[in-house]
Amino acid sequence: MLRREDWRVNHKRVERLWREQGLRMPRRQPKRGRLWLNDGSCVRLRPQHPDHVLAYDFVTARTHEGRPFRMLTLVDEFTRECLAIDVARSLKADDVLERLSWLFAIRSVPDYIRSDNGPEFTSKVVRDWLNRVGVKTLFIEPGSPWENGYVESFNGKLRDELLNGEIFYTLREAKVLTERWRVHYNRIRPHSSLGYRAPAPETLAPMESCSAALRTSPSGVHCTEGLT
Repeated sequence: MLRREDWRVNHKRVERLWREQGLRMPRRQPKRGRLWLNDGSCVRLRPQHPDHVLAYDFVTARTHEGRPFRMLTLVDEFTRECLAIDVARSLKADDVLERLSWLFAIRSVPDYIRSDNGPEFTSKVVRDWLNRVGVKTLFIEPGSPWENGYVESFNGKLRDELLNGEIFYTLREAKVLTERWRVHYNRIRPHSSLGYRAPAPETLAPMESCSAALRTSPSGVHCTEGLT
């Protein structure tokens, strides 16, 4: 990000300044083996292109008075883009269907969608609807969150960079700050897996299309297309 703003620095100087300021260094992740079956085949389907494999999960947080709320996070495993974060006191199977139907209408229908075995994802109404629109479901093994590694990694960044550093006095504040962070994550934040590029760099879009998207959004999330 410094080099993007024409600073002439190398990683050693940045790391030294980082340590001098007492900032926390990212913890090294342990090496993990691939998930193989006895016949040598791999369990985990790898994403091959955008909208090939989507993944979703729930994150729980609390507002200042201690009341819990839930966040539905949905990411594209190939591009690493966060497609949506829904924030509400309660999110059920019908809310999951509402978000997916809106998302599939403004994008393309993915080939697969990966999730854990939560009741919101395994409910008959959700599975039947996905089957009708032609989306295959990929359920991970119970107690094996690493099989849903892309969205679990995203959830960890969401917690480290936003939830652990903000006090949400109202649910509305949580929605606004979360959407602001999601836009920054998609458009500005560099990702090492993408060659230190953002998943969806900033682009200019007509405000008319934003207004139309906002009117059809199921959660009323503010449209930020075209804002810099």
